[in-house]
Amino acid sequence: EVQLVESGGGLVQAGGSLRLSCAASGFTFDEYAIGWFRQAPGKGRERVSCITTRDLSTNYVDSVKGRFTISSDNAKNTVYLQMNSLKPEDTAVYYCAAVFDAAAIDCAALSYHFWGQGTQVTVSS
Repeated sequence: EVQLVESGGGLVQAGGSLRLSCAASGFTFDEYAIGWFRQAPGKGRERVSCITTRDLSTNYVDSVKGRFTISSDNAKNTVYLQMNSLKPEDTAVYYCAAVFDAAAIDCAALSYHFWGQGTQVTVSS
């Protein structure tokens, strides 16, 4: 059974940092792409960043480039999202998601099938 468990959310002041973790189990980790998505109240879900665990290629939405960094520890089956210089508009529930990607196709072009339960990130002004 595929499981994705997010952790690391919380309340932080603008300009602060948080590191989210996504612990994965139930599949061959380096054959999957992992994405971080977020959904703010009243808004649609947005892909924030993703990583192809086979070759560690990454992708970011423009609004977080230079502030967020995605990384993967394949030995621990865990993907991280380091979030720096947080802004109030980053407030959302953050989800990690996975999709089979043994061919290491661009992770931004994929539709994600497996989802975690989400973790709340709140940035106060």
